[in-house]
Amino acid sequence: MSEQQDVIAVLVVDHREVEELFSRLEHMVGRIDEKAETLAEQVVIELVRHSVAEEAYLYPAVREHVPGGDALADEEIAEHAAAERTMKQLEGLESSDTAFWPTLERLMDQIRHHVREQENDLFPRLRQACSEAQLLELGGQVTRAKKMAPLGRRSGAARNRDVP
Repeated sequence: MSEQQDVIAVLVVDHREVEELFSRLEHMVGRIDEKAETLAEQVVIELVRHSVAEEAYLYPAVREHVPGGDALADEEIAEHAAAERTMKQLEGLESSDTAFWPTLERLMDQIRHHVREQENDLFPRLRQACSEAQLLELGGQVTRAKKMAPLGRRSGAARNRDVP
């Protein structure tokens, strides 16, 4: 796919890919094996790539172009911080730990809530506030940022922020 996508299309594809991973995990709930742990790690990697790109490009654009964008971006970033705390907790767990599945389910709930807010509120407001050229430029920036994001839970995929 060489045609550049706008930022909303890029991020919605990410949302669908993560939802597919969530669905696969939901069919595994309670399993104690490396496959579940590997899939959970893949979720964390994808979420970190996504959030790094959003924080670098999407939220600054929201602040600049969307009326009330500062408050919107602040809320989105706070949701990222909460999800990052959950991802850090998950990274320290194995599927045999009693907290593994409840922590993963909490992460899925947090992300699904975040996705609904973005797709139902933030993205329509961004599309209204920005030109197609701006959205395409942001799409390219987000795509490049995702490629540069950290990899792997054992390499600290959930960034080491100073969050409680």
